[in-house]
Amino acid sequence: MVKTNPYKNKIFIEKELYLNFIWPDNSKLILENALNNNSIVCKLNYNNFSCIFTGDIEEIAEKQILKECKNNLNATILKVAHHGSKTSSTQEFIERVNPRIALIGVSKDNKFGHPNEEVVERLKSHGIKIYRTDQMGEITIIVNKKMKTIIRKKIN
Repeated sequence: MVKTNPYKNKIFIEKELYLNFIWPDNSKLILENALNNNSIVCKLNYNNFSCIFTGDIEEIAEKQILKECKNNLNATILKVAHHGSKTSSTQEFIERVNPRIALIGVSKDNKFGHPNEEVVERLKSHGIKIYRTDQMGEITIIVNKKMKTIIRKKIN
């Protein structure tokens, strides 16, 4: 009987600090808009704190991740996919991640109109605190020993 390695998708930085790589799965790569939909999605875990980094995935990748990851998506912070594009951050994905905080990395007055207002409203409807780089500048996250998450904004 072959035992599977429970750490095959994890990189440990310290005992309680590790990255869990969620996506892509080389055996299930997405051909549609492949560059975005096969972006690396990983979850940073530190004691009771976690943050999911979603790259530029779109709805098709979110659906595949939801199908593959039954119990591993809940996170303190969600780095919103694809700069808050309307092609990402589906209702079901947000509900499964269930973050308290959403980070949207986006440039001011970008030609794509990111973030999409429907995505912002979807996040707000779940009571998620939103931090946006176009409005707040550089955002720093500090997680202290008492597991209090501190967000610092640097306005340019």
